[in-house]
Amino acid sequence: MTARIGSLTEPIRQILGWWEYVRCIYWLKMPDYKSVNFLEAKRPLPDFYWTAETQMNCMRQCITETKQNAYAHHIQRLMVLGNFALIAGLDPDEVSEWYLLVYADAYEWVELPNVTGMVLFANGGQLASKPYAASGAYINKISNYCGSCKYKPSVNNGPTACPFNYLYWDFIGRNDGKLRGDPRMGFMYKSLDRKSDEKRQSVQDDTRRFFTAIDANEKV
Repeated sequence: MTARIGSLTEPIRQILGWWEYVRCIYWLKMPDYKSVNFLEAKRPLPDFYWTAETQMNCMRQCITETKQNAYAHHIQRLMVLGNFALIAGLDPDEVSEWYLLVYADAYEWVELPNVTGMVLFANGGQLASKPYAASGAYINKISNYCGSCKYKPSVNNGPTACPFNYLYWDFIGRNDGKLRGDPRMGFMYKSLDRKSDEKRQSVQDDTRRFFTAIDANEKV
């Protein structure tokens, strides 16, 4: 029954008018909507979004398929490529431009509200009620990418840890002032509050190391 319900998700969304809703958001909020950046994300889009040269297998596979087909499944766009962009704090302008350029089915009135609102939470909740942020454990649950990856979704810190793990907690921590009051984020902040100072420092150290490697054009 669960699988059957899941298979009906997209048709139901179409019937109920999801795309009409997205189009209304676009026309109602433009042109200011194009420049919103609620989470103040400013990190440049990494080169591997264009080259697929990354050791993160999920990212490499999704980007490669995008390059080959000019298409990717909704979950790949949202929970892998978009999830990384969200938790890494990538600049919304650069991310939106990438989505608009690489997908054959991308039109701005569809792409911009979905990327700005659903993927990056850059509009502060006008489209989605919470950020679609997730750790490596979630990606491992919904895909088979992790089995052949250098990084381990079961490891939280250190050089073999899945970057999605420490980037997720860094995202939660650095956006405390903006997201803690969201009712749907309560569980995450309770979990963050239970982490020791040592664990929090490990998250910051791993995140800093990861971003330093990207800035130095190292293959991460």
